[in-house]
Amino acid sequence: MANYVTVSCLGPRPLAVPSDVSDEEAIARMIAHWQAQLDRVLPDRPDLIVLPEACDRPDPLTFPLDRRLSYYRARKDRIRDFFADVAKRHSCYIAYPAHTEAEDGMWLNAMQLIDRAGEVLGAYRKNHLTPDEYEKTNILYGREAPIFECDFGRVAAAICFDLNFEQLLRRYAAQKPDLILFPSMYHGGLMQGYWAYACRSYFAGAVAGAPCTIVTPLGETAASSTNYYSFITTRVNLDYVVLHIDENGAKFPDIKRKYGPSVVIHDPGYLGCVLLTSESKDVTADDIVEEFGLELLDDYFARADRSRHEPGRMEP
Repeated sequence: MANYVTVSCLGPRPLAVPSDVSDEEAIARMIAHWQAQLDRVLPDRPDLIVLPEACDRPDPLTFPLDRRLSYYRARKDRIRDFFADVAKRHSCYIAYPAHTEAEDGMWLNAMQLIDRAGEVLGAYRKNHLTPDEYEKTNILYGREAPIFECDFGRVAAAICFDLNFEQLLRRYAAQKPDLILFPSMYHGGLMQGYWAYACRSYFAGAVAGAPCTIVTPLGETAASSTNYYSFITTRVNLDYVVLHIDENGAKFPDIKRKYGPSVVIHDPGYLGCVLLTSESKDVTADDIVEEFGLELLDDYFARADRSRHEPGRMEP
């Protein structure tokens, strides 16, 4: 059945804070900055708000590393708790990416996912750092690729430089999330669509100072922020399947004749596959797959590969 989720992504440039202000003043300015940003999307009543990488780090051009560490230690979890209060009051999830200190004095570049009750559902720690993140700022590499079970679906996360590494992509593709969250300082370009298509997943990118995007499981941009406004809110339907046209295509007219506008079959062109989405209150996309004997894209590719390896089918 239709499973609509309203997603907001925010991508303002890092807040410039003078280095000579106190830690308390810097924290107060950061909270005020993010309250103003959130006020731009909260009227749309999002289910999920995604913030950019290291969202509460002042601009390094005005706030050097030594000041930043002092600020972080004074900040502790206070800005996270501010976002948790917003999440609870507005009954939404918030993806809060920040640098946090580990018990051994090293640092983590992490995204904590706050749930509708204002509790931390879990955290993803950036797996693939740029060399300077470890060598100059003592940030540890993450190792896990968790899936967060939200009330609307299964959510994964990648942060900035992660998008360049196939190892993490393959781990997520195997887990089949409904939505990938991407807090970042780097846009990623074509890699956004590549990740969305490879994982058969929606993709929500919150990029500081660059376009924020929502990308469909077929790699198409569904929504993007502009040079005028550094935020977007859009509604996506997570009751979908990705199907190859081959063999399935002959059944599409019958599906449309029976369900009409309650089932949308979208062809992006050139890929040879479609996104089938249920708009029905009674029938899910998986129900349609079962009823009409459709084959999912990944199953079709797996069958094609098995066929290739049957005895006698490959050239000597």
